[in-house]
Amino acid sequence: MRNLLRRSQLGLHLPMMLAALFFLGPLLWMLSTAFKAPADIISGLGSAQWIPQPATTENFRNVMGKAEEFPIWRWTANSLFVSLAVTFLVLVVDSLAAFAYSRLRWHGRDKVFALLVATMLVPGQVLLIPTYLLIRQLGLFDTYGALIFPASASAFGVFLLRQFFLTIPMELEEAARLDGCGPLGIMRHVIIPLSKPALATLGIFTFMGTWNAFEGPLLFTDSTLMRTLPVGITIFQGRYNIEYGPLMAAAALAAIPVTIAFLVFQRHIIKGISLTGLAGR
Repeated sequence: MRNLLRRSQLGLHLPMMLAALFFLGPLLWMLSTAFKAPADIISGLGSAQWIPQPATTENFRNVMGKAEEFPIWRWTANSLFVSLAVTFLVLVVDSLAAFAYSRLRWHGRDKVFALLVATMLVPGQVLLIPTYLLIRQLGLFDTYGALIFPASASAFGVFLLRQFFLTIPMELEEAARLDGCGPLGIMRHVIIPLSKPALATLGIFTFMGTWNAFEGPLLFTDSTLMRTLPVGITIFQGRYNIEYGPLMAAAALAAIPVTIAFLVFQRHIIKGISLTGLAGR
């Protein structure tokens, strides 16, 4: 019986391990290339040399030591500020909207929510040009506002939080109402404290998505100092050549914040995903 159980566990874990290795492959290759000398990168393009021989930090020094040519610290600060601002606004706006869709009763609520969910079927690329024209008309082009306000709400976030809010017992809300709480008081003292896993899940997904955003920051900014990190590191991709070493070093640096954020909130993310998968009322 134990052998049968072990075999079943092995049959379950082996595909997961292979999938993990498949997705980790590009990340490991990025780190390997970042620590290779330029000559070794060029000579090893046709081979699979995973371990740098010898390892060098030359690419990292080139990226971080040329602030005037490659203002990577300014790009990093831009990405961090925009990601934190967007995450904060998404959590506030989406939680308020989700509360209205899940706990308040008003005419046409379900129909409006269905229309909101339907907007997730529209590719984001379709909205880039209209958003660009609106940003131009509002005078926000090449400002932080152009990077923050278009992403300050998320239909997916409203859907995720609504499904979670529906799992909270109505008895708790009724008890808070008897204690004199209004709708905002119920949300503040009952809904939000019980929704930390879902909020953490939405927060980390929003932070990662904003940190890695490319098309919007590329289209909505023009000056070098307003670039975010994913857009800025494309400077290493020239028209006729690609500086693989500095490019991979910059990409490795760009991956550090989101990796740390995921590791810190991993437990909350897994819990939030599992709980928001429950059927709502």
